[in-house]
Amino acid sequence: MAPLKTPHKLLYTTSDKHLNDTGMTAIPRKYITDARNQKQAVIVDLETFNRMESIIEDNGLARFMEEAEGDEVLSVQEAKKHYRALKKD
Repeated sequence: MAPLKTPHKLLYTTSDKHLNDTGMTAIPRKYITDARNQKQAVIVDLETFNRMESIIEDNGLARFMEEAEGDEVLSVQEAKKHYRALKKD
């Protein structure tokens, strides 16, 4: 894959953490800046990205589970019957 041609330059800042960050939420980051040194994008290492993605997915699953709390619960037999009926449609 050919490198991207971009007017941006890389500015590496390894200790840029917000004052409110604590161990679990502190995200080491690097920035891509433009010619005027304005931040345009953030770079995080792969391990941090994977951790962030997992947290987001877990949060989405938890919300879905909370929303489904009042839903009708089916037995295995009822669920199989329901899904067979869906396949016919």
